[in-house]
Amino acid sequence: MQTVKERSAIPDQYKWDPYSIFPSQEAWEAAITETDAMIASAAQFRGRLQEGPQVIGEFLALSEDILRNVGQITVFATMFYTVDTNDREASAMRDRAIGLQARASAALAFGEPELLAIGGDQLLAWAERDEHLNTYYHYFERLIARAAHIRSAEVEELLGQVRDPFAAASAVHGVLANAELRFPPAYDSNGEAHEITQGTINALITHPDRTLRKNAWEGYADAHIAVENTMAQCLAAGVKQNVFIARARRYASALEAALKPNFIPLEVFHNLIATFERHLPIWHRYWRVRRAALGVDELHVYDTKAPLATPLVVPYEQAVDWICEGMAPLGQEYVQIMRRGLREQRWVDVYPNRGKRAGAFSTGAPGTHPFIMMSYNDDIFGLSTLAHELGHSMHSYYTRRTQPVIYTNYGLFLAEVASNFNQALVRDYLFKTLTDRNAQIAIIEEAMSNFHRYFFIMPTLARFELAIHQRAERGQPLTATIFNDLMADLFAEGYGTEVVVDRARVGNTWAQFSTHLYANFYVYQYATGIAGAHALAAPIIAGEAGAAERYINEFLKAGGSRFPLDILRRAGVDLASPEPVERTFAVMASYVDRLEQLVASAD
Repeated sequence: MQTVKERSAIPDQYKWDPYSIFPSQEAWEAAITETDAMIASAAQFRGRLQEGPQVIGEFLALSEDILRNVGQITVFATMFYTVDTNDREASAMRDRAIGLQARASAALAFGEPELLAIGGDQLLAWAERDEHLNTYYHYFERLIARAAHIRSAEVEELLGQVRDPFAAASAVHGVLANAELRFPPAYDSNGEAHEITQGTINALITHPDRTLRKNAWEGYADAHIAVENTMAQCLAAGVKQNVFIARARRYASALEAALKPNFIPLEVFHNLIATFERHLPIWHRYWRVRRAALGVDELHVYDTKAPLATPLVVPYEQAVDWICEGMAPLGQEYVQIMRRGLREQRWVDVYPNRGKRAGAFSTGAPGTHPFIMMSYNDDIFGLSTLAHELGHSMHSYYTRRTQPVIYTNYGLFLAEVASNFNQALVRDYLFKTLTDRNAQIAIIEEAMSNFHRYFFIMPTLARFELAIHQRAERGQPLTATIFNDLMADLFAEGYGTEVVVDRARVGNTWAQFSTHLYANFYVYQYATGIAGAHALAAPIIAGEAGAAERYINEFLKAGGSRFPLDILRRAGVDLASPEPVERTFAVMASYVDRLEQLVASAD
């Protein structure tokens, strides 16, 4: 049986390095003690912010120091837990970090109500002329814009305190999915067993052996179905918490509570969904081309990622080289920073191991390296995932070295642009470099797999997320049966008559996203992100003078120092308009055209 390695069997060079943050567990403990003292000292400013710029500046500086420490403490703890979710000591560390976050949030909660009591005009006037506050001008702009939704100091403190218990729903779902699910072995057509884990499932469902793909896809879904009632209760709790927070902050809906504080108009969400629904026929055509290419009578969901050509074997070291070469249009500095992080500073936790959580992500905090967790499988899809996460990491690298702490949180809406941008540039490099027919088909498959996740799965999940929040807002029940039926209906629209839909297993897709659906209206931003990425990548790929510098200076280095749509407009794309989404669907349609031609050329 092909099994997954234990954590201890992975060489250190392929593990990320938490000890670059704190040299020891004792140093981490000392940082918690120090930060708790800083949190306690925040009380000296309560009731005093109206004294003027100097006191406000001292309070905001302390707040930034607390947030920097809390970030580093949290990243250190989660780096141990996410790579081994069976490690109870690491789980306890993560819980302590979450508790620290809640204490910090509660202790600083009086700040925004007190600042607003001073008056927006006065704050902006002070920020214009006072050296203590000049840095915070845009922070005050954002604060003033949210004034109607910031409650009294007492209510804000309470909302800060509930962050810890409110994390339980997502945490329980995550423990179930990553530590306690037991998957059956998946057998291939030769009868050989393959171990299913969160780290190997993607390799199994993209395997050339159809029997293995089918058994892996069904076994993975069935393990989730076995606990779907528990997972449904977790998700229902998460949705109800979102609705509670929205109402506590006097927003009209959970959707508004997610978008408005981040200065994203609701029309951006609705335009995306409408554009996605209008372009479903492109997906239906892709399924037809794929079925013909595979030569099967029926296309099943487990065939949607089946290789159409001989899979490209891409060892991790080769992926690093190709990504660095693909990102060369951004300049030598960008590539050198990235290569050093990959080769010397151990940014990446590379390979799957037993207990490692699902998916891939970039993490870090001011004062740390950016870090990447993934499960690399020596294929082009692993290369694509690494390029995606490096987009996040380089965005964070430039932001944290350019902006003060208060502007280092650039938000999810911008984050997904940077990650998909890297994939677009690397894909263009591969298309130009690997020119034989087999490689061209493999690259198109990678592109369509990426579009499948970000321009098919994620918009479908966004439609699902909107529907279940609206049910909660109307006081209607949320159960596994309701989730499954809604999810199956939405995917049936996307697959049309071209794909056989196993309603029980497809309907359970919501349960297989143990993080995304708990981040209130997160998933739609994958689709807006890929649209923004292609718009910003196009002039760089075309060799337009100044385009690369504009991307780095106006986007990567901007962080959260301006409103997100303004940052994107300066960089060269207007995501308030549906046009970038329309244009990106045209890019996807061109891949379908190329695939159809390449498949036909073999006849």
